[in-house]
Amino acid sequence: MSRVVVVGSANLDLVVGVPRLPAPGETVLGSDVVTGPGGKGANQAVAAHRLGAETLLVAALGDDRFGTDLRAALAREGLPLDRLVTRAGIATGVALIVVEAAGENTIVVAPGANARLDDSSLDGLFAPGDVLVLQLEIPLETCLAAARRARDAGASVLLNAAPLPPAGAAALTELLGVVDVLVVNEGEARQLGGDARALLRHGPAACVVTLGARGAVSADGTGARTHPPFPVDAVDTTGAGDTFCGALAVGLASGIDLDQAVRRGCAAGALATTRMGAQSAMPTGAELDLFLAAEKEAAHA
Repeated sequence: MSRVVVVGSANLDLVVGVPRLPAPGETVLGSDVVTGPGGKGANQAVAAHRLGAETLLVAALGDDRFGTDLRAALAREGLPLDRLVTRAGIATGVALIVVEAAGENTIVVAPGANARLDDSSLDGLFAPGDVLVLQLEIPLETCLAAARRARDAGASVLLNAAPLPPAGAAALTELLGVVDVLVVNEGEARQLGGDARALLRHGPAACVVTLGARGAVSADGTGARTHPPFPVDAVDTTGAGDTFCGALAVGLASGIDLDQAVRRGCAAGALATTRMGAQSAMPTGAELDLFLAAEKEAAHA
């Protein structure tokens, strides 16, 4: 299997459960705050590592307690720490997450040190065959530099284009032109101007639009395909999209085709919703294989 290299964000998540999401201007009483490691980059790296890929995370932390806690959490996962940089005098990124009883959530991110991750962290990073995984919680210019270096080194590029920058960002247009696989949700697809097939005009060789509990749609030069969901009893959707991306990257790194990789991504994302939290809910490779085997057996019963 090829290596998965994630260049992205690392945050401390502050999670509060509520009976329902508040309306604008409304106060809703919630549960006690639960803290845990997060950030789209760190989440996707943990997901890929748990699913069996050799995984490297490049991220920036602040020189504060949150940064120390995140470094320790990543070490416990077994991820190498040599590409984590510390920005002096800068706070570590924080995500404020509100989860309602049905599992849906709202998230606000304070980027902190993530906004200071630059291309100086990319030297000597990529090797032929690597799968680079990017998100947009770090500067666009850093993502673009990473994608170009990865391509030059013979690696492939997977971009989870979230959160989307303001319309018309020139660096995003350039970035989409050097992406092999683009992953977005329905809202992001609409902002970019179409469905999975239409998004190919931006430059990616393949696009995947995730549909939450309805599965996913993928498109490449051979056409578009619908990927059915894996029904589960969801309790928290936080991190499900990141789990999908991590599993998709592992599938591509292992050499399976896009459709198989998307199927494994849908299954891993569904499994992650059955437990609370982001990284804490992500399945291992063994758990994913058992889940897929059970689904296959049920389909043939």
